[in-house]
Amino acid sequence: MRKILKWVVVAFAVAFVCAQFYRPAMTNAAVDPSRTVEARLRVTPEVQSILKRSCNDCHTNQTRFPWYSKVAPASWLLAQDIREGRDHLNFSDWASYDEEEQDLLLQNICRITKRGAMPLGNYLYIHHDAKLAEADVTTLCNWTNAERDRLNGK
Repeated sequence: MRKILKWVVVAFAVAFVCAQFYRPAMTNAAVDPSRTVEARLRVTPEVQSILKRSCNDCHTNQTRFPWYSKVAPASWLLAQDIREGRDHLNFSDWASYDEEEQDLLLQNICRITKRGAMPLGNYLYIHHDAKLAEADVTTLCNWTNAERDRLNGK
């Protein structure tokens, strides 16, 4: 039994070391300030603070990569979450969305945060300060609704 356990531990250690040689790209594209959400919408300092604390690591090209982003398999999961987050919504390239997409994205920000689906639970395990309080959700929803009204000419 001890011999089997020893080989399992050795195999695990070898697999872990080998996994370190496959590193996903962990980069931030250049940000054109004229294309950001702050340049295109009226983002209050309070909303900007919430976005920076709870959203920007996955939904901008300004991700702060922590130490564990260099260790597989955490690096793989992190790279996937960031890629998916940017694909769904990228505040750094807000100008790439047409008016209809912007309206839908703003609507979804409120809807998804109200459901508690964002930030992701696995992100909150390490980033406790990113958790949205009820007041944060209300602030985001009030902002998104106001911006949707403004964009729709109401």
